[in-house]
Amino acid sequence: AVNMSASNFTAAVLPLGERLALHRQHVDTVSYLLAEWAHAIDQNRVEAIAALMRPDGRYTVTSRFNHDRGLPMAIIDAHSAAQLRDRIKSMRLANIYQPQSYRHVISGVQVLGQEPSGLLQVRSSFAIVRTLELMGDSVLFASGECHDWIDVHGEPRFAQRRMVYDSRAVETLMVIPI
Repeated sequence: AVNMSASNFTAAVLPLGERLALHRQHVDTVSYLLAEWAHAIDQNRVEAIAALMRPDGRYTVTSRFNHDRGLPMAIIDAHSAAQLRDRIKSMRLANIYQPQSYRHVISGVQVLGQEPSGLLQVRSSFAIVRTLELMGDSVLFASGECHDWIDVHGEPRFAQRRMVYDSRAVETLMVIPI
């Protein structure tokens, strides 16, 4: 089994040349999957992100403060694609919040390594601008780093998606997955 814990997501031990060759081999697939996730959320097709996860995939959103200290507290922690689908369904049917939209900016995509199982270790940075529909204001809502394990066997899917946001707190409720 692959250890996909937060503490195991460290700088790759492969020499730079090997990491670069691995990156070149997979960067198009990885970048497309990352963009597909972002566009699904930005275009209010949030339900589509669960299909980008393996059935046993895990999606976590946590602060850098908690992540750096190995603390388990997370704003969102879905242990499967089905659990993520349930959260999104609840967001659509039960939660009450001000209508809003996100715009993702993704940068610094790096394929850092590959497990014997074939999972790719990927790191990228993100910034998310939130626009409140009633006010029309756009503000930086979250920025940080993604730590992903991506399964590229067959159709690419996230085995784990860990969003580590930089701030210690979220200004308001985070209803929509980032």
